[in-house]
Amino acid sequence: MKKQTLLAAAMLTFLHFGTQAQPVMKDGALTDANGRTVYTFDKDAPNKSNCAGGCLTAWPAFVARPGASAQGNFGLIDANGAKQWTVGGKPLYYFAGDAKPGDRNGNGNGGVWHIVSPAALK
Repeated sequence: MKKQTLLAAAMLTFLHFGTQAQPVMKDGALTDANGRTVYTFDKDAPNKSNCAGGCLTAWPAFVARPGASAQGNFGLIDANGAKQWTVGGKPLYYFAGDAKPGDRNGNGNGGVWHIVSPAALK
């Protein structure tokens, strides 16, 4: 059952956000190529997502395009049959409450979700 839930969440992520190229810094925060803000989760382990089930519904994984390769501080981890982007080993996510590019409504959520600032990339 848990595997089916994770697969369904991964498919929702793909259908809603699609697959993406390597993250970029835009207006002081890490985003996808379209300017949608991405976040890190304090409860993740290095190079391992601890967001599953309902968490992935609210915080869809930032999934890479097939064949993507990471450079610099960026990496890719296995995420339910896809590859999820990481920065400094921290998996990256979208926030379902962000309606448009540039929104940062998830920053500070629950004290554990954060945007990635330029300082984090140094």
